[in-house]
Amino acid sequence: MGETLGNLGSVMATLMFIWAMFRQYFPCDHIEKYSHRLMKFFYPHIQITFDEYGRGHFMRHEFYTAIETYLSFNTADQANRLKANTDKNNRSLVLTIDDGEEVEDEFEGVKLWWTSRKITAETQTSRFYEQPDEKRDYRLTFHKKHRDLIIKKYLSQVLTQGEAIKVRTRQRKLYTNSWSMWSHVVFDHPATFQTLAMEADKKREVIEDLVSFSKAEDFYARIGKAWKRGYLLYGPPGTGKSTMIAAMANLLLYDVYDLELTAVSDNTMLRKLLMQIPSKSITVIEDIDCSLNLTGQRKKMKENKAAEEEEKEPIKKQAKVGDSDEGKTSKVTLSGLLNFIDGLWSASKGERLIVFTTNYMEKLDPALIRRGRMDKHIELSYCSFESFKVLAKNYLELDSHHLFDTIEGLLGESKVTPADVAEHLMPKTSVADVETSLKSLVQALEMAKEQAMLKAKEESKEKESSAREED
Repeated sequence: MGETLGNLGSVMATLMFIWAMFRQYFPCDHIEKYSHRLMKFFYPHIQITFDEYGRGHFMRHEFYTAIETYLSFNTADQANRLKANTDKNNRSLVLTIDDGEEVEDEFEGVKLWWTSRKITAETQTSRFYEQPDEKRDYRLTFHKKHRDLIIKKYLSQVLTQGEAIKVRTRQRKLYTNSWSMWSHVVFDHPATFQTLAMEADKKREVIEDLVSFSKAEDFYARIGKAWKRGYLLYGPPGTGKSTMIAAMANLLLYDVYDLELTAVSDNTMLRKLLMQIPSKSITVIEDIDCSLNLTGQRKKMKENKAAEEEEKEPIKKQAKVGDSDEGKTSKVTLSGLLNFIDGLWSASKGERLIVFTTNYMEKLDPALIRRGRMDKHIELSYCSFESFKVLAKNYLELDSHHLFDTIEGLLGESKVTPADVAEHLMPKTSVADVETSLKSLVQALEMAKEQAMLKAKEESKEKESSAREED
């Protein structure tokens, strides 16, 4: 036994000497280099890793989420271990492959393998305990002879399909700004262009314009223009401007960002908020004529304000800005807003709509609503007979009635909004009484007609009186 141990010790010493000499003449970096070359010779596959989070980033990579969505809809049926989530309406399950699972995919006859991995490392986070640091990624494996096909075509398809599926199945949100942050609620507005009270020709024109925009990425890139489009919705209150925005969002499956300008302190905060808005979204500023001093009367208002300041007592002129209401108002300027609409910052994100609404278009500064900024102007006016028929179908499930002719005549002689008409068509009991609803509308239209005639007479008298005074 002693002799055997002695021989073993001699062998170990000899091997250690040989290893020391080997490392002296062949450093570790050379060993690693040649081992990699040997591995490339015997291992014919390429592996690409897609991390969930990049270095220094706190948001998921878009490519990672696109891959996750793509695999859940195309290859999840192959996996034995799955993770279950609910869809956007919490009505059905959405299955994704679990950590450590491998699934197979095929593209133009080429087989590929996706592996979902989770790597856990202990990270010291305090003096008393360690918190595990989890990192996830997807690893794609394929034969190296298909390198160009996979990288140039397959991965592009995965990204495109994954993004399309994600947009189609995601729970859309309605955002509003508070200080420099966005908060949201679930966007579940039921409005569609089918239920929107609007003339069919104008409705068709808007739909075609929206669909064309959503498919025009290559066109905008070719002409060197940011992929965005501005809409100005104008008309009296109650004509359906907010409802149209909801219909636009539902048609294109976009999120809605309702920007309250009076809650934005200055142009820097405005830029910060707008930079957080992603693509496939609608940025809305409602009643922009009331939001800030962005109207065409800026110069006149400035002059009036200067005159008022001169009339103030000296002690008031010495008041601190912090003690006045003016110091608390927003300092967002027209130029700051215009820079986002069509300046350099407008190209920061693609596929975005910008929608302004106003009840008084004539009050807006021409620089704000010119073509190129607000590309399409859509007037939402008083209720026409064609709009009424849409409302009758929505509220009463009615296509025709003997009172329709009377209503058509009255609508042509009075100015009532779709909201006013809808209120009379709203069932007042659990059982909709068509006759009662239509008669109530007829009475309201007759009253509106009389008021319109009285108003016209008064305006005529005022004109005659003015003319006599001029004479």
